[in-house]
Amino acid sequence: MLDLGAGSGRLTAELARAAGRVVAVELDPRWVARLRGRWGNVEVVAGDAAAVALPREPFRVVANLPFGRTTAILRHLLDDPAVPLTRADAIVEWGVAVKRALPWPSSVNDVVWGAWYSSSVTRRLPRRLFDPMPGVDAGVLVFERREYPLVPRGVAVGYRRFVADGFRRRTDARELDAYEWASLFRRDGREARARPPRVGRRPRPRPRGAGS
Repeated sequence: MLDLGAGSGRLTAELARAAGRVVAVELDPRWVARLRGRWGNVEVVAGDAAAVALPREPFRVVANLPFGRTTAILRHLLDDPAVPLTRADAIVEWGVAVKRALPWPSSVNDVVWGAWYSSSVTRRLPRRLFDPMPGVDAGVLVFERREYPLVPRGVAVGYRRFVADGFRRRTDARELDAYEWASLFRRDGREARARPPRVGRRPRPRPRGAGS
């Protein structure tokens, strides 16, 4: 079990009771000193949660992510499908949780991560539950590795470039039609076996599994 941004160790303590082994990552040296030696099954690592070396064996993340570092940490976990992450349960800002769990992706990261992970919101956490209290509510955002990926793992780098290019053209001028998407796909060295659907305006859906 991996706890990223362990802080004071409140969540780490619960994980230590529930899991056989926990790796707690914390950047602040003052918290690192306080965490070390408190639990026999917890290894405390001093480092940046967005850059720390990740396990080479299948692992799971349960973490209260620093709100200002959420995207950087998620990219560290999710960008490379070769990272053996099986599931991540992350406490993030409520707005971020809702955005990331929408069934109709709205950003490059959403599309790329969705090729290898499904996403959902399992719970809304009122801000009054936190100390110190943040300015917004939080939510539990879950990423779970797909049994059958939507894109082969070996084309991850080219796939991100392809998606980013498509979003950039859509922003700069207009929405791409099916033939233009296919042309981008072929240019990046992959065969377009099927015509992609025409992108159009859709109603904003509720996030899957979101609470009230």
